[in-house]
Amino acid sequence: MSHRSPRGTMTDVFLIKHRRSCSATRRWVGLVLLVCLLESDGARVSEDDDVIVLYTKDNGHSHRHVSDYQSPTHGNATYETWPSRSHDGLPVAESTVFTSETVVDMGASRWVYGHMTVVHDPLRTLSVVEPGGPGGCEKSPPRVTVEETAVRAGCLYAQNAGFFNTTTYGCLGNVVSDGRMVRDSGGVQNAQFGIRRDGSLVFGYLSQEDVLDQSNPFVQLVSGMVWLLRNGEVYINQSLEGELNIVEMEELRDFVDVLSARTVVGHDAEGNVVLFHVDGQTLKRGMNLWEVAEFLKNNGVINAINLDGGGSSSFVVNGTLASYPPDICESDSRWRCARPVSTILCVHQRRCRPADCSGHGDCVDGRCRCWEGWRGAGCDSLVCRPPVCGRHGVCTAECLPGYFGDGCRHTCMCFNGATCDRVSGRCTCLPGFLAGLCLARRMFASWRQQHEETCRGKIYLTENCSNNSPCFME
Repeated sequence: MSHRSPRGTMTDVFLIKHRRSCSATRRWVGLVLLVCLLESDGARVSEDDDVIVLYTKDNGHSHRHVSDYQSPTHGNATYETWPSRSHDGLPVAESTVFTSETVVDMGASRWVYGHMTVVHDPLRTLSVVEPGGPGGCEKSPPRVTVEETAVRAGCLYAQNAGFFNTTTYGCLGNVVSDGRMVRDSGGVQNAQFGIRRDGSLVFGYLSQEDVLDQSNPFVQLVSGMVWLLRNGEVYINQSLEGELNIVEMEELRDFVDVLSARTVVGHDAEGNVVLFHVDGQTLKRGMNLWEVAEFLKNNGVINAINLDGGGSSSFVVNGTLASYPPDICESDSRWRCARPVSTILCVHQRRCRPADCSGHGDCVDGRCRCWEGWRGAGCDSLVCRPPVCGRHGVCTAECLPGYFGDGCRHTCMCFNGATCDRVSGRCTCLPGFLAGLCLARRMFASWRQQHEETCRGKIYLTENCSNNSPCFME
């Protein structure tokens, strides 16, 4: 397969720092570029302008197929992981407006306009949000403008993210929002962006096992299309081989090569997430994906995937549209309106992840302050030193059999073959024994009920103790 190089060179980039109090918003003309993800069933052209539908059936690619098409230098790894940055002394994010000249064939040039937003603490400040808020992917209508969703979610900055089905308008791909699994694509192999519970950033192709892994689960996850940069190098050709079959290849190449508005998510070497948006009009202005990849590479981005673009591309600052939407307004063709879209990426004030600090800490100013014996961004890991673990613990969230509680310092009191919960110490009794310490058989309980009056005043064994240990009553 021959290598395709970018069709233009980015020069003379002018940057302007974006302030949160964005004032008047201009709205530009454009056409719609929309791509249906692989899992859509029989997608057809929608009522939106200039829709490009690439997929007419599932490609059925397995995770093994993606692995087989990648370079041997990557081994079996089909995605890249990078630690995210966490720094209280930095602002939540910094957004920049850029205007850049692209030199094309025969010395001609064109200018592009867009935004780059650097998110400094993505684990606590970046969320995938369903259209309109929680449950939006299941509601009707399932599409909402980025402005509407951003206002409801309290976003400082926001841009569109995942694709939607052009027939039903439902959300497509994997969607995890603030730790809640919204959609599982069933292993469909499209480029993914996610943040795991420990803050690590994930870019690339995920098996269904990767998506559902609970040892370090995703707290945010969204599906895109085309892996643009992998470890600082343009990865478009390899991505095309991995995501499509030969019948669909030329169609996706057209999608990669066409000028249009684009939306991308990536990260830099310091672990900041980078949100990228460029305005455009399909076939007339904007950037192709080769140019986007080179632009991001030249600006220090390491890994990046392409998200829904064209007419869906929108960028919002403090609830105000700051980009130039391509779609014509239905009510008046003289004006341009933002398109209702699927999920968004929302930059917000710092929040604890999870909100309750795993039950082992307090949330203060968006950061978990862990109680004694616990550590980690979410206070979900035991400290591996005495006296927290004691002589019975094994530096994990679980204790050895016979011990329970914080640091495994408490001894279980369960009898007659019962098992002990390693967190609460509660006993699970074998059949025939009463709940509690599993000391008495059920027949003893029946006898005690029948002879309660005659036994009043006598000493007998009971299991109704609040401290989970044997006691006697009179």
